[in-house]
Parts: sequence; structure tokens; C-alpha cells
Amino acid sequence: MPSDDRHASEEGDDSVVRPELDTAIAELRARKRAWSQMSAAERLPYLRDLRRGFHRTAEGLVQAAAAAQGIPIDDPRAGELWIGGPFITLRWARLAIESLQQIERYGTVRLKPSQLRQRPDGQVVVRVFPAGGLDRVVFSGFTADVWLQPGIRLDQAADLIAVHYKTPDEDGTVILVLGAGNVSSIAPLDVAYKLFGEGKVVLLKLNPVNDYLRPLLEDIFSTLIADGFVRIVSGDAAVGDYLCTHPGIEEIHITGSEQTHDAIVWGTGQEAVDRRTRNRPRLNKLISSELGNVSPVVVVPGKWSPRELEFHAENLATQMTQNGGFNCNAAKVIVTHKAWAQRAEFLDRLKRVLGALPPRSAYYPGAAHRYDRFLAAYPHAESFGPNADGCLQPALAVGVSPEDSNSLAFTTESFCAFTVETAIDAPEADAFLRRAVEFCNGTLHGTLNAGLIVDPETERRMRGPLDTAVADLRYGSVAINHWPAMAYAFGSTPWGGYPGHDRSDIQSGSGFVHNALFLDRPQKSVARGPFRVVPRPPWFVTHRKAHAVGQWLVELEAKPSMGRMTGLFAAALRG
Repeated sequence: MPSDDRHASEEGDDSVVRPELDTAIAELRARKRAWSQMSAAERLPYLRDLRRGFHRTAEGLVQAAAAAQGIPIDDPRAGELWIGGPFITLRWARLAIESLQQIERYGTVRLKPSQLRQRPDGQVVVRVFPAGGLDRVVFSGFTADVWLQPGIRLDQAADLIAVHYKTPDEDGTVILVLGAGNVSSIAPLDVAYKLFGEGKVVLLKLNPVNDYLRPLLEDIFSTLIADGFVRIVSGDAAVGDYLCTHPGIEEIHITGSEQTHDAIVWGTGQEAVDRRTRNRPRLNKLISSELGNVSPVVVVPGKWSPRELEFHAENLATQMTQNGGFNCNAAKVIVTHKAWAQRAEFLDRLKRVLGALPPRSAYYPGAAHRYDRFLAAYPHAESFGPNADGCLQPALAVGVSPEDSNSLAFTTESFCAFTVETAIDAPEADAFLRRAVEFCNGTLHGTLNAGLIVDPETERRMRGPLDTAVADLRYGSVAINHWPAMAYAFGSTPWGGYPGHDRSDIQSGSGFVHNALFLDRPQKSVARGPFRVVPRPPWFVTHRKAHAVGQWLVELEAKPSMGRMTGLFAAALRG
């Protein structure tokens, strides 16, 4: 979920804060070994306290984010702030607590035999969702698997869980987390995973876009701050650069843009050119990252009913416009079959849904400039409503040629609500699916997430080709029938780019976060949901009671009860 400090800040003299930064790093260095050597049992009270903090500050986080984005707290659009913020953090903390409890008892996170299977090609798959009865009720019909990297045997899977707890780092590590500015859950989850999944002490540098969250995050992490394991600082790009190059910082994690990553690793201007040529980076520190994506959604042709067409028009509109399009997993390229008999009808329905959505604040820095750049590149694009009062309406460019590999929308993430559709020519659905995967892998920039939409009848007929497509897609998360953001939200699924990119061509980044089961060496997460869900999912931008559902989800996750379950379903049915 990109966050480029160079766009989001003003340059300034950071000399007055350098002593504060030096002190923060020194304090973390003094405590890094103590944290690294802690057992799961010793860390459990910290994680339980963190979960209480996520719940205690939930309403404040939503109110702060709503104010920053110009969304009334009682508006359905506020639902995404509840779901994308406190609900996700509370869920992750619950799952991580369960993992630590198992590590305390057994030395590892134990998997049931039913959770493990081996594909015909030998690749090991771990079922991580649903994680219990609550998931089966709230997310009925949804599943998620983690595919481990090829070459790992079934009898080796258990050895690749909770590796840090089995062989803790002797000296400990101070890691700098450069937090994203677009979603309130990103920075705290990045910090929490580095603490509890990898055993590192953390200096969090907030993005200027959401620096308003600092008091709330300091409340959430108050015990870890008091005991010297976390520090939170603010500042512009100059502060970020000072921290990255500080000798006391041993590792870096970035959730942001590829441009930010490359500026940290290679520098800027001619310096970057020279360093790349000589393969001499500015920093030789270990850097993990999640850097965004030109996210595709492949629509497999089939015969859909009017209700199914409408459902997936809302589904795609959600992926395009949720959070104003300021998501790394926002749908940027819709891939259709040129010969699909319902293509025109589906696109017409999508346009009608987009045209009925309320305006969105262009709160993220640089949005208007990026939006205008894409409009200039695709003058035939349709914008759904006037752009005024600091708002940007969603835009869709239909019929962009898949043969133009240098097309701006294929090479650059717009990071606003601008999406293109491209139609692939193929004699039949099997060939289309094969060519669509080749197009996504070979033409589109990034490897973070991709989606597939396929109706049940077509899936039954194409089970083999569909399985091959999922296996061949080189993305860290693949979702079937729903938004790949599920893999971000579930917590048990690792979130990050497809493995294998080096620092000279980083694409969507390196490494994974979330991953509440602490699985080592994942290749991808594969999430799946029903072709159509009734009632309408609360994350849909068309849900009329999303704000109420989101709040009920947070309360249910914090303290499950039959009363809260009843309240949740009552609100969901009114959507």
C-alpha cells in the first residue's frame, strides 16, 4: 500500500530532532538482546496488552481517520475504516496469541493433519483459514491456503513454523519500520509482526500523511514503549533518510512505493544511475518491503445471471474505489475475454455502479497529479462525476490494447481511482485463461496480488486449467471471486510480493508480514470465496450499513458473544 515520503512531506531541517532519534535508537539497542531472548510465555503478556490497546483505541482510530479523509463517522464509507483498521489488528493479535500459546506449550505452532496437503506437483499447501468456528460463521464459504515454496517436503513443513522461537537471534536486531500513510492498520501490524514473528525491536517512523495517529499508536504500544522495545517518531523524508543510514539501524522494513525503496537503496538522480551500473547500493542492510502493484482482476467468461452480473459489478467497483483507490491492492487492470458474450453488459453495469457512488476525498498527496496523468494517457476514459471540492471521481478506460506492453496503466500504479479494462482475444475460455496469466505475469508491473472471477459451472468445466492458472500466477496473493485484500485482512495469510526479486528489480518487494502462524518460506496465499454472497459483503462500497457492520465486527472480534453475533447479522442484512 504505497506511501512515498518524498510526495507526502515537505523538505526541512531535521537537525533539531536528531538527538531525539539518536536517543531512541540507543534505547532500542540497549534492549534488543533482552527481547530477542524472550520466550513465547514471556512475550504473551505484551501481546495480550497490545490486543487490549487495539480495542481501547478502536473508536479513536476510526474517528481520526474519518476526519482526515473527510468521511462522517455515521456514513457507510466509515465502515472500511472499522474493518480495514481495528478489526484487522484485533484479529491478527488474537491469532498471534493463539500461536504463542502453542509455542509455549509445544515449542511450535501445531498444524492439524487436515491443514496439510501436497499438490500433484509436490508443492506443500497449508490451510490457514477458517481459523475456527467464528470464521466459519462470519465468513461462511471462504477459505485461504498458504503455498510453501517449491522443494519443501511435507515432512519438513513443521520445521518451518516459528523458526525464530526455535533459534532466536543471539544479539537481537533493531529494525526501522517506515509506516504507510493510507490505512491505519498497516504500521501497527508491521511493527507487531516484526516484534512477535521475528523477535526484533522496532523504531516506527510514521508517514507524514497519517502522523495524526501517533498519540493513538503510542497508547496501543505503551507497555512495549515503556519497557524499551518500541519507539515511535515523526518526520519528513530527511528524517527517514537519516534513520535509514544510521549505523544503529540494522534492518529496514518499508511499506510504501518502489520509488521510495530505490531512493533508499540506490539514491536519486545520477548517483542512483552510477550505483546501479556498478551494483553498489548506498545501503547493504537487510531490507524487507511491500511496495504496491498494478493489480489485475481476470474475469473468466461464463454465463452469468443478472444478479451475478450486478454482484460482480459491485465487487469490481469496490476493488477500484475503496479508500478512494489509495490501496496497493486496488484493481488497476480488469482483464476480460474479447469474445465474452456478456462483456459489454458487465462493463455497462460496472459503470452504473461507479456513477452512483458518493464522491471521495483525494486526501493522499499527489493524487490529482497522478489522476490527470492517467487521463491524459487515456483520453477516452470515462470519469463518473465532476471532480470538485478536493474530490476525485473514479475513472475507467475500456478497451486498452493488451499488446501495448508500455502502456502507462500496465507499467505504473496510479494509486488513485483510475482503472483500465483490456480484452484478450482467444478462441475459447481455456486459451483466454492461459493468455491472461501470461499477460499478467509478463506485462503488468508488480507481484503483490491478483484476482480471478469464475462462475461455478465454468469452474467445474475448467477445473484443471483454473488450477494451473492459480499455480502459474506469480503473485504473493491470489484471490478467487473476491478482492485479494482478503489475504491482507485474514491475518493468518502472509502478505507480500511474490518471492525472488532482488534489489535491482524489486517490483512489489521482498518478504512477508502478518503471517500469524509464523510460517517460514511461503510462496503465495490463495484465498477463495463463493461466486455470489448473500447478504452483500460489508466491505462492498455499496453496502448501506457498512459503518454499523464494521463496528459490530470489531466488538465481536474483541469479545465474541451471541448478542454481538446477532447485532452483526442484523446490520449486515440491512445492507
